[in-house]
Amino acid sequence: MEEKLKLYLRTMISNGGSDLHIKSGAIVRVRVDGILKMLGKDALTADMVNDIAREITTKEQYIKLKEDKNLDFTYVLGDEHRFRVNFFHQMDGLSAVFRIIPVKIATLDELNLPEVIKSFTDIHRGLVLVTGVTGSGKSTTLAAILDKINRETKKHIITVEDPIEFIHKDRGCLINQRAIGQDTHSFSDALRAALREDPDIILVGEMRDLETIDIALHAANTGHLVFSTLHTLDAKETVDRIVGMFGKEEQNRIRGSLASVLEGVISQRLIPTKMGGRAAAVEILKKTARIEQLIMEDRDYEIPDALFEGKEIYGTQTFDQALLDLLREGRITEDVTLEYATNPADMKLKMDGVGKGAIIQDDTSGREADVFAFKDEEEINEEPY
Repeated sequence: MEEKLKLYLRTMISNGGSDLHIKSGAIVRVRVDGILKMLGKDALTADMVNDIAREITTKEQYIKLKEDKNLDFTYVLGDEHRFRVNFFHQMDGLSAVFRIIPVKIATLDELNLPEVIKSFTDIHRGLVLVTGVTGSGKSTTLAAILDKINRETKKHIITVEDPIEFIHKDRGCLINQRAIGQDTHSFSDALRAALREDPDIILVGEMRDLETIDIALHAANTGHLVFSTLHTLDAKETVDRIVGMFGKEEQNRIRGSLASVLEGVISQRLIPTKMGGRAAAVEILKKTARIEQLIMEDRDYEIPDALFEGKEIYGTQTFDQALLDLLREGRITEDVTLEYATNPADMKLKMDGVGKGAIIQDDTSGREADVFAFKDEEEINEEPY
């Protein structure tokens, strides 16, 4: 069955897919441009999916899957392709998702991310968060940031991930990458230990619980630069989520700590483009005296206005500003702009030339960005080539 799996994965790769979905009793599906499409016409039985799990895991991993009912690990296909894998039990048997991890780490320029993000590679202490829903490119952005630091500085970087996705080679920096389960028991254990391992920079794959968040804030407060991710939609929600993880008696202390150490929040959403690919719309919070004051004084509701007004001076921006930029560049349609806008009614006014940040209509013909176009068929042929 592993050979069958390899065929599915190669087919996904050749069609520009990002995730392969396998479910007992169902036809295999692949996600292309955010849409699930059927791969072939034959359903996999529960025994077939179980055989895949048994063949591509170690004996210890397979036992852990049976005991814990889910399992995270990395699968390697040849020398060129790696996948983040999650097997899990559901009512019909086993299911699995294989997410492709690019071997080559893209640069910030190649990702076409806002120029201000490069400034986060120059700071020496504090907390920088990359947020967004699953599949929004958080890991890719973090990898590009670390790669730039690795190429341009001489520091000690420790990463704690579940599992390790992008492999960083030692260049200017010394990089130690630790996987949960394999190299350490938990994010909090690894983060606590990292403070005794002389790091300059610590990357925490995800701030999942209160203990990890508390230690990360402590690490940032004690002179380290900490990068991590959260499953939040925007900067305001990110601040609310962190503060809300603590009891009410602790929240004033946490607000003070967060206001002091939070250097930036990069919140991403992937938006369908005119030519069939997806582009990142990015909200950016960068530490300013005003942002620090708003967090400290529990005025999070004013953060979007501060980001909007700081675009020209600080490079901050809201999601709707990012969407308007994509629209001006001719990369997305007006319908998509309204669909993904945080405030569609306000966005419509801006598109009509009314209000702050209103768009001025011009001819954007011939200015579409270079993006990849993928197949639109509902089914994808199993043959990869």
